[in-house]
Amino acid sequence: MALAARLWRFLPWGRRIFPGPWLSRGVAGSRGLCCTRRLRGSEVMENLGAFKRSLLFSALPYLGFEAYQVFSQAAMVHATAKVEEILEQADYLYESGETEKLYQLLTQYKESEDAELLWRLARASRDIAQLSGTSEEEKKLLIYEALEYAKRALEKNESSFAAHKWYAICISDVGDYEGIKAKIANAYIIKEHFEKAIELNPKDATSIHLMGIWCYTFAEMPWYQRRIAKVLFATPPSSTYEEALGYFHRAEQVDPNFYSKNLLLLGKTYLKLHNKKLAAFWLMKAKDYPAHTEEDKQIQTEAAQLLTGFSDKN
Repeated sequence: MALAARLWRFLPWGRRIFPGPWLSRGVAGSRGLCCTRRLRGSEVMENLGAFKRSLLFSALPYLGFEAYQVFSQAAMVHATAKVEEILEQADYLYESGETEKLYQLLTQYKESEDAELLWRLARASRDIAQLSGTSEEEKKLLIYEALEYAKRALEKNESSFAAHKWYAICISDVGDYEGIKAKIANAYIIKEHFEKAIELNPKDATSIHLMGIWCYTFAEMPWYQRRIAKVLFATPPSSTYEEALGYFHRAEQVDPNFYSKNLLLLGKTYLKLHNKKLAAFWLMKAKDYPAHTEEDKQIQTEAAQLLTGFSDKN
């Protein structure tokens, strides 16, 4: 019925072109009345032939449009399935620690319009930049490349918590190349996007942890940087160790033991707050954390050194 209804407007009678077998013709009679005349058989056959031709040519554009819709939908389904397959491969490589293979996979789709693919490419570019074998020149190029991918991901989907998170991370990285003024100015943007990521996904421990790092960084900002910040900005960004501690604990509540660095920073924050007992508790957890990555090993070493410092002072 829906097809018939849509087809109706393409048919000749829908446009009042085709006359039926009965045709009323007004004939001026002596009394001004109209009379009707029945069409002859030949006229009916001619009109039926015209109708068939008209129906055929009128239906062709519609059928072509319907075919276009069918093929377009099929193409979209195929494209979606392909993206899902790529994302699945990418996540497997990421979890396996195959940084270079992941980057090679995703760069094949760097012109993609898919936000989920783009933020993963931003992450992969950044991870390649962090590798010890990456030169300083190449690292800088990769950091800016990562920011561009993250920015595009955010433009494609502002509701993606991961796009907000990685955009903030990449802006922070770029700040290392753009001076103290740009770094402080970017701090407001970074905070805004971390907060948005948390709002969109309150269960993402990493976003919460990163917000804690933001607070910790500005809580321990050296006095000379504070002075520069006050000169450059009327209200420079600021925070406290208590605020940072709140985010680190919140991240741990959402996903216990998810990240060795969160354990380390809980210990270091308690040290800043002069609570050695709780500092030792979290530093011990960081030291005993299973080392899956090079970063985990570095954190184990730092936690052990801090704990040794405890012993020496006692």
